[in-house]
Amino acid sequence: MAIAFIFPGQGSQYSGMGKELYEAFPEAREVFEEASEGAKVDIRKLCFEAPEEELTLTYNAQPAIFTVSMAVLRVLEKAGFKKPDVVAGHSLGEFSAAGAAGVFSVGNGALLVRKRGEFMQSAVPAGVGGMTAVIGLPAEAVEEIINKVKSGFVQVANYNSPEQTVISGEIKALQEAEEMLKQAGAKRVVRLAVSAPFHSKLMEPAAERLKELMEELPFHKANPPILNNVDVKLIKEPEEIKDSFYRQVFSPVRWVEDVLKMAQMGVDTFYEIGPKNVLKGLIRRIDRKLKVVNVEKPQDIEKLFG
Repeated sequence: MAIAFIFPGQGSQYSGMGKELYEAFPEAREVFEEASEGAKVDIRKLCFEAPEEELTLTYNAQPAIFTVSMAVLRVLEKAGFKKPDVVAGHSLGEFSAAGAAGVFSVGNGALLVRKRGEFMQSAVPAGVGGMTAVIGLPAEAVEEIINKVKSGFVQVANYNSPEQTVISGEIKALQEAEEMLKQAGAKRVVRLAVSAPFHSKLMEPAAERLKELMEELPFHKANPPILNNVDVKLIKEPEEIKDSFYRQVFSPVRWVEDVLKMAQMGVDTFYEIGPKNVLKGLIRRIDRKLKVVNVEKPQDIEKLFG
């Protein structure tokens, strides 16, 4: 049977993440140094010392999560852990997946996601857009309801699990959609603590800037292939990867389909590489038979070799 390495996105960050790993393994410390140099920001300080509200800012959270994932990966590689047959990530996690597949160096990856965060933050002024998680309604029902919104723009941003869909758009439109979704019987409708309407067409200006930056950095062929968020397609070639990253900024994350596709490919064990266990929770709701192992701390790594 096949194995997949999967990588979390924004929302998985927390103050102190990566600290035990950093202290236990010199190769983890190297990754923090390479990422800090590339992103031109002290990522160690961000992860271990920054207050939660500073770490949560998208241009800090993105390089911080990426770095922790890459540090875990480097420790696994050094210890001779088995190679995955496929890699995938949720939103920002797709960049970590590309790092794992050798598409770019840790330094360049950290720079890319730091800038992606800056571009996304500045694409829409604060307070104009947002995101809302809808729990307890099938995605088709959510799509149908938000198509009826009259007060502005709203679209699906993340297909997270059969019971959880995230929508993204202008605040007025979100408020209208939230009321309609509650009336339609959603169990919970929760406005997310994000500062912009990610994965919506309002992010197109950020995608254009990311595209320009990607042209300046070397990209290599992915090995193993990446299963992308935008098309649920295996991609390997540098140009495909850049195009996927470009469109992903303003397109929905099709996580449910990604997981089902990997299962169909014969993946029976997923290793979630990085902070927390958000993806494990989502996969459990997609297909309970699939095994997900979290790898974040030194004891997780010991367990793998135990």
